[in-house]
Amino acid sequence: MDTEARAAVLKRSAFFHGLNAAIVDKIAAAALERLLKPNETLFQQGDPSTHHYIVAWGRLRLDQTTPDGKNIVLRFMGPGDLVGSVAVFRSIPYPATPTAVEETRVFQWTSDRMNELMSEYPVLAAKAMAMMGGRIGELQERLQQISTQQVERRIAAAILRIVAQSGRKTDVGVEIPFPLSRQDLAEMTGTTLHTVSRTLSAWIDEGVLEGKRSSHLVVLKPHRLMQIAEQA
Repeated sequence: MDTEARAAVLKRSAFFHGLNAAIVDKIAAAALERLLKPNETLFQQGDPSTHHYIVAWGRLRLDQTTPDGKNIVLRFMGPGDLVGSVAVFRSIPYPATPTAVEETRVFQWTSDRMNELMSEYPVLAAKAMAMMGGRIGELQERLQQISTQQVERRIAAAILRIVAQSGRKTDVGVEIPFPLSRQDLAEMTGTTLHTVSRTLSAWIDEGVLEGKRSSHLVVLKPHRLMQIAEQA
Protein backbone atom coordinates (compact mmCIF):
# COMPACT_ATOMS: atom_id res chain seq x y z
CA MET A 1 0.00 0.00 0.00
CA ASP A 2 1.20 3.53 -0.67
CA THR A 3 1.41 6.24 1.99
CA GLU A 4 -1.94 7.74 1.03
CA ALA A 5 -3.74 4.41 1.44
CA ARG A 6 -2.02 3.78 4.78
CA ALA A 7 -2.96 7.26 5.99
CA ALA A 8 -6.61 6.60 5.11
CA VAL A 9 -6.51 3.51 7.35
CA LEU A 10 -4.85 5.41 10.21
CA LYS A 11 -7.50 8.12 10.14
CA ARG A 12 -10.12 5.48 11.00
CA SER A 13 -8.29 4.71 14.24
CA ALA A 14 -9.21 6.64 17.38
CA PHE A 15 -5.49 6.84 18.17
CA PHE A 16 -4.74 8.92 15.07
CA HIS A 17 -8.15 10.51 14.47
CA GLY A 18 -8.11 14.29 14.31
CA LEU A 19 -4.38 14.67 13.72
CA ASN A 20 -3.12 17.02 11.06
CA ALA A 21 -3.02 15.27 7.66
CA ALA A 22 0.71 15.95 7.28
CA ILE A 23 1.39 14.27 10.63
CA VAL A 24 -0.67 11.22 9.68
CA ASP A 25 1.17 11.00 6.36
CA LYS A 26 4.52 11.00 8.17
CA ILE A 27 3.38 8.28 10.59
CA ALA A 28 2.02 6.24 7.67
CA ALA A 29 5.30 6.55 5.79
CA ALA A 30 7.17 5.17 8.81
CA ALA A 31 5.02 2.03 8.98
CA LEU A 32 5.94 -1.42 7.73
CA GLU A 33 3.27 -3.87 6.55
CA ARG A 34 2.59 -7.50 7.37
CA LEU A 35 0.01 -9.86 5.92
CA LEU A 36 -1.37 -12.68 8.09
CA LYS A 37 -3.13 -15.76 6.77
CA PRO A 38 -6.12 -17.21 8.66
CA ASN A 39 -5.00 -18.81 11.96
CA GLU A 40 -1.56 -17.19 11.75
CA THR A 41 -0.41 -15.40 14.91
CA LEU A 42 0.99 -11.88 15.00
CA PHE A 43 3.07 -12.64 18.10
CA GLN A 44 2.90 -14.96 21.08
CA GLN A 45 1.87 -14.27 24.65
CA GLY A 46 5.05 -13.70 26.65
CA ASP A 47 7.11 -12.39 23.71
CA PRO A 48 9.04 -9.15 24.34
CA SER A 49 6.89 -6.15 23.38
CA THR A 50 8.94 -4.57 20.61
CA HIS A 51 6.35 -3.25 18.15
CA HIS A 52 3.09 -1.35 17.91
CA TYR A 53 0.56 -2.70 15.38
CA ILE A 54 -2.65 -1.42 13.85
CA VAL A 55 -5.15 -3.51 11.91
CA ALA A 56 -5.53 -2.21 8.34
CA TRP A 57 -8.15 -4.76 7.38
CA GLY A 58 -9.27 -8.19 8.51
CA ARG A 59 -9.81 -9.42 12.06
CA LEU A 60 -7.68 -10.66 14.97
CA ARG A 61 -8.80 -12.68 17.98
CA LEU A 62 -6.90 -11.87 21.15
CA ASP A 63 -6.33 -14.99 23.30
CA GLN A 64 -4.76 -15.21 26.74
CA THR A 65 -3.66 -18.42 28.45
CA THR A 66 -4.04 -18.42 32.25
CA PRO A 67 -1.42 -19.97 34.58
CA ASP A 68 -3.58 -23.11 34.88
CA GLY A 69 -3.68 -23.53 31.08
CA LYS A 70 -7.17 -22.17 30.44
CA ASN A 71 -7.71 -20.10 27.28
CA ILE A 72 -9.61 -16.80 27.48
CA VAL A 73 -10.75 -14.80 24.45
CA LEU A 74 -10.21 -11.20 25.48
CA ARG A 75 -11.64 -9.42 22.45
CA PHE A 76 -11.67 -9.21 18.66
CA MET A 77 -9.62 -6.51 16.94
CA GLY A 78 -10.74 -4.97 13.65
CA PRO A 79 -9.71 -2.22 11.23
CA GLY A 80 -8.26 0.79 13.02
CA ASP A 81 -7.56 -1.06 16.30
CA LEU A 82 -4.15 -0.81 17.92
CA VAL A 83 -2.59 -4.12 18.97
CA GLY A 84 0.24 -4.63 21.44
CA SER A 85 0.62 -0.97 22.32
CA VAL A 86 -0.48 -1.25 25.95
CA ALA A 87 2.30 -3.78 26.58
CA VAL A 88 4.87 -1.59 24.80
CA PHE A 89 3.84 1.51 26.76
CA ARG A 90 4.04 -0.46 30.04
CA SER A 91 7.34 -2.16 29.08
CA ILE A 92 5.97 -5.64 29.79
CA PRO A 93 5.83 -8.79 27.60
CA TYR A 94 2.82 -9.12 25.34
CA PRO A 95 0.07 -10.47 27.64
CA ALA A 96 -1.94 -12.23 24.92
CA THR A 97 -1.69 -13.81 21.47
CA PRO A 98 -3.42 -12.19 18.45
CA THR A 99 -4.54 -14.77 15.85
CA ALA A 100 -5.95 -13.90 12.43
CA VAL A 101 -9.59 -14.93 12.09
CA GLU A 102 -9.40 -14.16 8.37
CA GLU A 103 -6.75 -12.76 6.05
CA THR A 104 -5.51 -9.68 7.89
CA ARG A 105 -3.08 -6.89 7.06
CA VAL A 106 -1.41 -4.91 9.84
CA PHE A 107 0.91 -1.91 9.94
CA GLN A 108 3.75 -1.91 12.45
CA TRP A 109 6.22 0.49 14.06
CA THR A 110 9.11 -0.32 16.38
CA SER A 111 8.87 0.92 19.95
CA ASP A 112 11.75 3.34 19.35
CA ARG A 113 10.13 4.77 16.21
CA MET A 114 6.80 5.31 17.93
CA ASN A 115 8.56 6.96 20.88
CA GLU A 116 10.21 9.35 18.44
CA LEU A 117 6.85 10.16 16.87
CA MET A 118 5.25 10.71 20.28
CA SER A 119 8.08 13.03 21.32
CA GLU A 120 7.61 14.98 18.10
CA TYR A 121 3.80 15.02 18.41
CA PRO A 122 2.84 15.07 22.14
CA VAL A 123 -0.85 14.70 21.30
CA LEU A 124 -0.08 11.03 20.58
CA ALA A 125 1.06 10.55 24.18
CA ALA A 126 -2.24 11.95 25.46
CA LYS A 127 -4.17 9.65 23.14
CA ALA A 128 -2.08 6.70 24.32
CA MET A 129 -2.99 7.38 27.96
CA ALA A 130 -6.69 7.61 27.05
CA MET A 131 -6.47 4.35 25.09
CA MET A 132 -4.80 2.52 27.96
CA GLY A 133 -7.44 3.79 30.38
CA GLY A 134 -10.20 2.58 28.08
CA ARG A 135 -8.72 -0.91 27.73
CA ILE A 136 -8.21 -1.25 31.49
CA GLY A 137 -11.78 -0.09 32.11
CA GLU A 138 -13.11 -2.64 29.64
CA LEU A 139 -11.21 -5.49 31.31
CA GLN A 140 -12.42 -4.41 34.75
CA GLU A 141 -16.00 -4.47 33.48
CA ARG A 142 -15.48 -7.96 32.02
CA LEU A 143 -14.10 -9.25 35.32
CA GLN A 144 -17.04 -7.80 37.20
CA GLN A 145 -19.48 -9.44 34.79
CA ILE A 146 -17.84 -12.84 35.16
CA SER A 147 -17.85 -12.65 38.95
CA THR A 148 -21.35 -11.22 39.48
CA GLN A 149 -23.64 -11.86 36.50
CA GLN A 150 -25.61 -14.92 35.45
CA VAL A 151 -24.23 -16.68 32.41
CA GLU A 152 -27.08 -15.66 30.07
CA ARG A 153 -26.39 -12.00 30.86
CA ARG A 154 -22.67 -12.47 30.19
CA ILE A 155 -23.28 -14.12 26.82
CA ALA A 156 -25.76 -11.42 25.78
CA ALA A 157 -23.37 -8.68 26.89
CA ALA A 158 -20.48 -10.25 24.96
CA ILE A 159 -22.52 -10.45 21.75
CA LEU A 160 -23.71 -6.85 22.16
CA ARG A 161 -20.13 -5.68 22.76
CA ILE A 162 -18.99 -7.30 19.51
CA VAL A 163 -22.00 -5.86 17.67
CA ALA A 164 -21.11 -2.38 18.96
CA GLN A 165 -17.50 -2.77 17.82
CA SER A 166 -18.00 -4.52 14.48
CA GLY A 167 -21.70 -5.01 13.70
CA ARG A 168 -23.00 -4.53 10.15
CA LYS A 169 -26.65 -3.72 9.52
CA THR A 170 -28.56 -6.02 7.17
CA ASP A 171 -32.16 -6.14 5.98
CA VAL A 172 -33.10 -8.41 8.91
CA GLY A 173 -30.86 -7.30 11.76
CA VAL A 174 -27.23 -6.70 12.70
CA GLU A 175 -24.60 -9.17 11.48
CA ILE A 176 -21.28 -9.94 13.13
CA PRO A 177 -19.23 -9.94 9.90
CA PHE A 178 -16.70 -12.62 10.83
CA PRO A 179 -16.84 -16.20 12.13
CA LEU A 180 -17.65 -16.25 15.84
CA SER A 181 -17.66 -19.78 17.21
CA ARG A 182 -19.56 -20.95 20.27
CA GLN A 183 -16.21 -21.91 21.77
CA ASP A 184 -15.07 -18.29 21.30
CA LEU A 185 -18.11 -17.08 23.22
CA ALA A 186 -17.51 -19.66 25.96
CA GLU A 187 -13.94 -18.44 26.38
CA MET A 188 -15.06 -14.80 26.37
CA THR A 189 -17.66 -15.31 29.08
CA GLY A 190 -16.03 -17.82 31.41
CA THR A 191 -18.52 -20.60 30.80
CA THR A 192 -18.75 -23.93 28.96
CA LEU A 193 -19.34 -24.74 25.32
CA HIS A 194 -22.44 -26.72 26.34
CA THR A 195 -23.94 -23.71 28.13
CA VAL A 196 -23.27 -21.37 25.21
CA SER A 197 -24.74 -23.86 22.71
CA ARG A 198 -27.87 -24.34 24.83
CA THR A 199 -28.30 -20.59 25.31
CA LEU A 200 -27.81 -19.67 21.65
CA SER A 201 -30.16 -22.44 20.53
CA ALA A 202 -32.85 -21.06 22.85
CA TRP A 203 -32.36 -17.54 21.47
CA ILE A 204 -32.50 -18.83 17.89
CA ASP A 205 -35.78 -20.60 18.67
CA GLU A 206 -37.09 -17.37 20.23
CA GLY A 207 -36.11 -15.39 17.14
CA VAL A 208 -33.53 -13.24 18.89
CA LEU A 209 -30.69 -14.59 16.72
CA GLU A 210 -30.37 -15.97 13.21
CA GLY A 211 -28.34 -19.15 13.07
CA LYS A 212 -29.27 -20.83 9.81
CA ARG A 213 -28.77 -18.60 6.79
CA SER A 214 -25.13 -17.72 7.35
CA SER A 215 -22.05 -18.87 9.21
CA HIS A 216 -22.02 -15.37 10.68
CA LEU A 217 -24.21 -14.62 13.69
CA VAL A 218 -27.06 -12.16 13.04
CA VAL A 219 -28.87 -10.40 15.87
CA LEU A 220 -32.51 -10.10 14.83
CA LYS A 221 -33.79 -8.47 18.02
CA PRO A 222 -31.08 -6.27 19.57
CA HIS A 223 -33.51 -4.77 22.08
CA ARG A 224 -34.43 -8.23 23.39
CA LEU A 225 -30.74 -9.12 23.72
CA MET A 226 -30.21 -5.88 25.61
CA GLN A 227 -33.07 -6.76 27.96
CA ILE A 228 -31.39 -10.09 28.71
CA ALA A 229 -28.03 -8.38 29.30
CA GLU A 230 -29.52 -5.85 31.70
CA GLN A 231 -31.96 -8.05 33.61
CA ALA A 232 -31.44 -8.23 37.37
